[in-house]
Amino acid sequence: QVTLVESGGGFVQPGRRLRLSCTASQSLYFMAWYRQAPGKQRELVASITEALSPYYAPSMVNRFTISRVNSRKSVYLSIEHPEPDDTAVYYCAADSQRITPPQMPTFWGQGTQVTVSS
Repeated sequence: QVTLVESGGGFVQPGRRLRLSCTASQSLYFMAWYRQAPGKQRELVASITEALSPYYAPSMVNRFTISRVNSRKSVYLSIEHPEPDDTAVYYCAADSQRITPPQMPTFWGQGTQVTVSS
């Protein structure tokens, strides 16, 4: 059983960089961040493979940075200039193979709330 544990969420002021972390119980090839805002569908933010090849959803380019440290089985997401519209629950997800939308990864964390407000 794979477990993913996110941390780093909370309240943040607009424009203040925020970094989320996720640690897996085992190494997995594909790791990603999704988010779900109130009343909206869950959407992909970014993904990264074990080879450190990142992918960003088109609307997320230049606004988020994904990274990972394989030796720590961890993936990170920086929200560079948070805006109120970035308020959402952010989920860490992972799979043993590359996942391409609309496919969804197999393993999910519980999510961490990010609220952007002044």
